[in-house]
Amino acid sequence: MKSAPFSLSRPLKHSFMMLTDGILIVLALWLSLVLVDPRFFALHQADTYTVLFALSAVCSVAVFYQAGLYRTVLLYMGIQSGLVIFKGITISTMLIGLIVYVTDALSLPGKVLVVFWMTALLSVGGLRFAIKLMMQNVLHNFRPREPVIIYGAGSSGMQLVAALNNGEQYLPVAFVDDSEALVGNTVHGIRVYSPAAIRELIDDYAVRQILLAMPSATHGERKQILNKLECYPVHVRTVPDMFDILSGNVAVDEIRDIDIEDLLGRDIVPPDPQLMSACIRASNVLITGAGGSIGSELCRQIIKLKPSTMVLYDNFEYGLYTIESELKEIQKLLEHGRDIKIIAMLGSIRNQDQVESALRKFNIRTVYHAAAYKHVPMVEKNVVEGVRNNVFGTYVLAKAADKFQVENFVFVSTDKAVRPANVMGATKRFAEQILQSLSARGSRTKFSMVRFGNVLGSSGSVVPLFRRQIARGGPVTVTHSEMTRYFMTVQEAAQLVIQAGSIASGGDVFVLDMHDPVRIVDLAKKMIHLMGYIIKDEHRPNGDIAIEYTGLRPGEKLYEELLIGEQVTGTDHPKIMRAEEDFLSWEALQDLLKRLEHSCAALDPLQIREVLSEAIGGFISKETVRDPLLEAQKAARQREDESKKVLPLFKTSA
Repeated sequence: MKSAPFSLSRPLKHSFMMLTDGILIVLALWLSLVLVDPRFFALHQADTYTVLFALSAVCSVAVFYQAGLYRTVLLYMGIQSGLVIFKGITISTMLIGLIVYVTDALSLPGKVLVVFWMTALLSVGGLRFAIKLMMQNVLHNFRPREPVIIYGAGSSGMQLVAALNNGEQYLPVAFVDDSEALVGNTVHGIRVYSPAAIRELIDDYAVRQILLAMPSATHGERKQILNKLECYPVHVRTVPDMFDILSGNVAVDEIRDIDIEDLLGRDIVPPDPQLMSACIRASNVLITGAGGSIGSELCRQIIKLKPSTMVLYDNFEYGLYTIESELKEIQKLLEHGRDIKIIAMLGSIRNQDQVESALRKFNIRTVYHAAAYKHVPMVEKNVVEGVRNNVFGTYVLAKAADKFQVENFVFVSTDKAVRPANVMGATKRFAEQILQSLSARGSRTKFSMVRFGNVLGSSGSVVPLFRRQIARGGPVTVTHSEMTRYFMTVQEAAQLVIQAGSIASGGDVFVLDMHDPVRIVDLAKKMIHLMGYIIKDEHRPNGDIAIEYTGLRPGEKLYEELLIGEQVTGTDHPKIMRAEEDFLSWEALQDLLKRLEHSCAALDPLQIREVLSEAIGGFISKETVRDPLLEAQKAARQREDESKKVLPLFKTSA
């Protein structure tokens, strides 16, 4: 990078600063002599003290240089630089006193050194900080910053203002706070207004962003605030939550887009420590699908609960590597981390020998089964693999757990298993029935399944998709205007899965309290508004972001359900309910499994759907998607069969 014209080289700047400090020290010493005794130079010959002035300047500059004062950039001087000046002036004062003491020709009144120390401190330090303020003002005038409103005039708001004032991007112009006691006050030179003044503030200061400085507020409280701000043409952003700030993971001025949890207003019930650790502490735990969204979060929660061994099982190599690396880093930070053994196993849950080897070798006590194909349209197009993984993989794992008498087996299910309209949901309900039937046979393993809706931030979540679409200018794609979904954070889902497993008695179907379902289009509209854009539609043709409806994808439902019937009871946890549902007998399932296996071997998705329809009430065996690969395989097999039926032209004699 080229230097700016008229800029001075670093050695020249240092020389200029040293000369200035030397002059200031001489002036400070002269002034201290005059202040203590105005007749001092009338009573003493000034020439006699010339050497003292010169030595004081040289010694002081040498001390400042040694202390590193000249390595500090004036614009970024802070408390540390002030301490260096304090130290340098103090040492210089002591050196001057020593020079006077060893020189018989010199004499100073006792108060001179004290006055010199104060005068030098004010001149050397004060000049630097005055120059710093002048430079900041000049920079601010020539480098305009974006005006922002800070919502929240509490301690976090004050810290945010201090941080932003030292930065170069944002200029805080007003505080907004709901507290009437704070409205009208001035905090850090900035006035506090009520929320009613937001529109006027936006117009007066041309504000395009509002920063939420309320990290301690609950999601419900933040949702109320966001509902107020949704109507304004501003981008609403936030500072991190208080836990992250206090833990040192982030700075208070790290501005982020708002969390989707704030839009939903869902407050998380703190987990019960006893339920969290009951199946994990000092135990060997196996997590299937450990590299996925739910599986990886289960791993993060489990490692904090002091297990003895964690076996991470997945067929996704990169995902397995990623979560293993992350757990190794967490392990270093935990007091008990060294006592935890982490094993990463690459393999399929359909591999019976490998699954049984893992359970036997590591003496597994608890299994969290999160491995599954969960993407509805993808499973619709790959029916055979969906069934093999979701049904037969669960069957192999459950039979192995029963064989080796694993104490707890927790299956991560989905709301799509309730009256399924797609193959993915049907396979999950089939897998649930396998566990229910095994438990009914008297298995010593406590099988349980936990059913919940969409997980925010998971690989299939609409939220990151909407963010990307808004960032590139739209359109935002929504399948249907009336589509609703249940939402839950991945952290809460993992905690509730762990707690549900601890209260299982065997064959339990647990349903998590997902609160009210959310209309997907409403979620999209809120995200567009709170990112500072206007929805483009027939009423606002000049808007920024359009919403397009693409239609339901194969296997999708407008509404999801959590219960098949109405028989549901509470548990010891307010967010976990137990459902009573009918299921097939073990004998009936065995027959269906044989037919399902034969259909998979024949690569016949239609027959697979018919078997699933028999096993699961409400599932329609209608093929909604043609699988090109299966069609090609069936066509090739048909040609092969026809070629075998062709009679030979000649017969050989006996």
